[in-house]
Amino acid sequence: MDCREILRRYYGYSSFRKGQEEIIASALEKRDSLVLMPTGGGKSLCFQIPALAMPGCAIVVSPLIALMNDQVAALKANGISAEAVHSNQDETVNRDNLYRASIGDVKLLYISPERLTAEFERIRAHIPVSLVAIDEAHCISQWGHDFRPVYTSLSVIKEAMPDVPVMALTATADRLTRADIAGALGLRDPFVWVGSFDRPNLSLTVLADPGKKQRLRVIEAFVRKYRLDSGIVYCLSRKKTEDMHKSLLDMGIKSVCYHAGLSPADREAAQKAFVNGEAQVVCATIAFGMGIDKSNIRWVVHNNLPGNIESYYQEIGRAGRDGMPAETLMFYNYGDVIMRRNFVEDSGQREINGEKLDFMQRYAEASVCRRRILLSYFSEETVTDCGNCDNCRNPRKRFDGTILAQKALSAVIRINAREAMNTVIDILRASNRADIIRKGYHQIKTYGAGRDLGAREWHNYLLQMVQLGLFEVAYDDNLHLRPTPLGMKVVKGLQRVELATFEPQEPWMNKRKGSEMKDPVRQLSPEERLMEQLKRVRMELAKKENIAPYMVFADTSLDDMVRKRPLDIDAFREINGAGVLKTVKYGKSFISIIRKFETGKAGMPAGTSQKETLMLFEAGMEADQIAAIKDVSVPTVYSHLAQWAEEGKEIDFRRLVTVEELDTVCSVFSKDPDNAYEILKTRYSIPNHIIRIARLEASI
Repeated sequence: MDCREILRRYYGYSSFRKGQEEIIASALEKRDSLVLMPTGGGKSLCFQIPALAMPGCAIVVSPLIALMNDQVAALKANGISAEAVHSNQDETVNRDNLYRASIGDVKLLYISPERLTAEFERIRAHIPVSLVAIDEAHCISQWGHDFRPVYTSLSVIKEAMPDVPVMALTATADRLTRADIAGALGLRDPFVWVGSFDRPNLSLTVLADPGKKQRLRVIEAFVRKYRLDSGIVYCLSRKKTEDMHKSLLDMGIKSVCYHAGLSPADREAAQKAFVNGEAQVVCATIAFGMGIDKSNIRWVVHNNLPGNIESYYQEIGRAGRDGMPAETLMFYNYGDVIMRRNFVEDSGQREINGEKLDFMQRYAEASVCRRRILLSYFSEETVTDCGNCDNCRNPRKRFDGTILAQKALSAVIRINAREAMNTVIDILRASNRADIIRKGYHQIKTYGAGRDLGAREWHNYLLQMVQLGLFEVAYDDNLHLRPTPLGMKVVKGLQRVELATFEPQEPWMNKRKGSEMKDPVRQLSPEERLMEQLKRVRMELAKKENIAPYMVFADTSLDDMVRKRPLDIDAFREINGAGVLKTVKYGKSFISIIRKFETGKAGMPAGTSQKETLMLFEAGMEADQIAAIKDVSVPTVYSHLAQWAEEGKEIDFRRLVTVEELDTVCSVFSKDPDNAYEILKTRYSIPNHIIRIARLEASI
């Protein structure tokens, strides 16, 4: 079958994304490939379509059981034969899946690297392997951010099966990691595709940590704004994750918690609740999310600073996988930097991990276009600002902050640099804290010199002073602030300082597309009302089938429905993502809602069921399969196809009636046409629907 026809029939798309066609062509030519595409860029199709086009079974190596189950369920929802082999399944199921792959009943077999290593000789001997796809391939590189030693065993694939094409795929790999992947896997003259790392649909924002109360307000605003969609809050530690989860529950938000300290059953339950839409928010450590295909994650919040750009990019990439707008926000404070520095010291790769953390810190502190910083990290050049990050949307006004800096520096000098930032702020604002009085700080000349500014303002300005190099933070001495040589020049009036004007978080919240983040009862547009109705139908269908809502249709498909307003099955077939099977299984439910929204009447046009039967038949399905999908009898399927033939549609009757049945029907009708039906039923046990089709084929 032609690859474009596969794309149309099974996935419901009329064209490939950039790079997909070239990657697929290289696989069909049995050439190795190294594919770098951003999360949501369409990596899976790059190996799924050649797997369907080539004889045999494709082996897909995946590091997480949840990822395998998601991918297999999504493929089955599209009518594609796929299975998985992993430790969370009964071994009889695993053996059956391996056997079915060996006899050609499975086109894509998902397996973990550990299990592939254990089963390799059996797979090599009994399964006709068409292609090996290695997902999350950066795990093989010691330079990558998620190195997994077991991935190094995958080098045996090319050694043992040199003629089988190997496709290594990842969303995050710098230049050094790319070369390491190709070498470690033994790829031979691979076709290399480095897609753009740009995700223009993701807005990027970094906020100086405003404190727990304000952070919760921002997260609550996201939940209200995207009340029918989902979000992720990433936290630095298990304790922080659990604290955030509890706070959200206390606010009445449907939240789940996910981290490595939970039992496998609890983690699986949390992920299932989130993926299926039963929870709006998952509070998680980085243990969560690799390969999650959930397409309607509309926001990601980093409650703490990530350790490197690769992790950050991968984690924000879980939002907006469908290409629709999504928001990302990172809270930044120096306490996180300290913890990350400690992790680096214990990592065993102190130098390189330290450099990666330095870059992450510079990104968080930047006042220029954040997207350009991200893209430059992955060696992708861009000469224009993105317009969709906080620094582009709201370039900060600057002012002469020399006097403010002198006040702060003077306070730190007069207390002999013995305190951290919060105490310095309290001294400047004339706090009556007992320890400040006890230590005599209320007697220094700069006590109360900054009482005209609020604590949040001073916190913001002191952070800027640290970033500008006026202070250093003594990470090894309780985070005490210490003036630098540059800071001393400022104190002496030898150096002027410019600071960015402080803006509280509330204006940022209000600027996000009007007032919807603050006003949950605002008037919805007709398009938004229809979208909400379609999302509710999707949720009902997903619950009925016990699958994730995005496996019914992604938000992009719903958006296409809102724009095109299909009123019959033919028009619905033109919706992006509406493959044949999904059109037949779900189309009527969505069309009915749209028809009622448009006309006030929800009924379906006459002949819809017959059209569905024809679609499935032309997609290559047998009569019994069609009957099962449509929940009708096999004779009804034959009747529908006979009606199409009688109306002049060419039907391949050879798929419906055997040569023997055709000969028998023709012979009986030629000898005794008046009694033919009775004779064929009683003497030859040929039912009426077969007789009808045979007569049409023979034109009797």
